[in-house]
Amino acid sequence: MTVSNIQSSEDEITVIEPLEGWVPLNLRELWNYRELLFFMVWRDVTVRYKQTVLGATWAILQPVMTMVVFSVFFGKLAKIPSNGVPYPIFSYTALLPWVFFSAGVGRTSNIVVSNTNLIKKVYFPRLILPIASVLGGIVDFALSFLVLIGMMLYYGIYPRWEALILLLPFLLLALIISLGVGLWFGALNAQYRDIRYLVPFLVQFWMYATPVIYPTTFVPENWRMVYSLNPMAGVVEVFRWVLLNRGDAPDPLMITLSVITALVILITGMFYFRRMEKNFADVV
Repeated sequence: MTVSNIQSSEDEITVIEPLEGWVPLNLRELWNYRELLFFMVWRDVTVRYKQTVLGATWAILQPVMTMVVFSVFFGKLAKIPSNGVPYPIFSYTALLPWVFFSAGVGRTSNIVVSNTNLIKKVYFPRLILPIASVLGGIVDFALSFLVLIGMMLYYGIYPRWEALILLLPFLLLALIISLGVGLWFGALNAQYRDIRYLVPFLVQFWMYATPVIYPTTFVPENWRMVYSLNPMAGVVEVFRWVLLNRGDAPDPLMITLSVITALVILITGMFYFRRMEKNFADVV
């Protein structure tokens, strides 16, 4: 969008025109609307828990119930190894960043369609909507993390508290991946409404391609580099290593490829979202 001011003898008129082709991200404008971003995050969190029976408890129940199912079928029946730790802890440490990522993708992929009235009536940087949607998931993550700490204390597993600071950049990495993927799906869903049916399937498939229910050692050595192109693999590995204090540090190559892939997804997603946003008001 280009914004220009036209001076007249009586008042000032602001003209907003769409740009053609690939447009710049205009991050300065995004910063100028930072107060709106904070408001959107607060609105997203409060609306999500307003007039609900379980409220914030749902943020805890989702990963906990998934952990129970995984523990029964993959831990007890399939006997999948868990690196010497109880399988509930093994799976929950991976579900913590995974649920944060998948929930963010689910919300962001539908963010344009669910805010039709706002997009048609008010001008603001459209990137604020997906960013606010992903940031709102940090509250759910914090609640789930408290449950994990309680579970670890119950099993007598104590994380390296000085190393917990490492989780912050990798939580940011999970946020970047979630936002990047959500931007692609959000822009596509505004144009093609059947994308919303495809997203849950792709996210589910992605989970089985991530070491959530199994250790990375299950992946053959000759496939490790290809496997590392999955950016969530590096995030899950670091979470397990830091929290469980087991085994060697994650492969630096896996972490590097995860970071590079995440940045590529985010940057291309932002440019594609910006390119398509001029049509949002016409197609939603």
